[in-house]
Amino acid sequence: MPELALFSPIVSLVLFAVWPLLLVMCIGLWRLALGSTGQMPAGGFPAGTPHGSDGYWRLNRAHLNTVENLPIFGVLVLAGLHLQLADPLFQTLTNVVVLARVGQTLTHLTSTAFAMVLVRFSFYVVQVLSMLGIAGLCLSAAGFGLAS
Repeated sequence: MPELALFSPIVSLVLFAVWPLLLVMCIGLWRLALGSTGQMPAGGFPAGTPHGSDGYWRLNRAHLNTVENLPIFGVLVLAGLHLQLADPLFQTLTNVVVLARVGQTLTHLTSTAFAMVLVRFSFYVVQVLSMLGIAGLCLSAAGFGLAS
């Protein structure tokens, strides 16, 4: 069986950072379309308040959720790189986080049906557990552990 090619942790971090950029570009294009067709005034996009269609608002929430998680993931990846983590699990977990983030976003944008909400939540749990795993690897590499 061929080995799965993995991204390096720094590539995973950059890809994670690119994801909200792509989402915000989609939001901008959606707003441009609404504004240019007269469906929404230029100032008709109040921050933090649901507005627009359900799909548009889900895109906003998916973007914000991605941005909220980026600093946590960034700190963990940069800590691992600083500590020169050589454990292959570090690379694997950084890849899992990015793939689960994209899966969560796409699921969020696709449907709000109960089954899809469970799938979306599962993707989020995978991200959290993977980031906790990365944190554990970093703490261990830094000499901070339960046995120390």
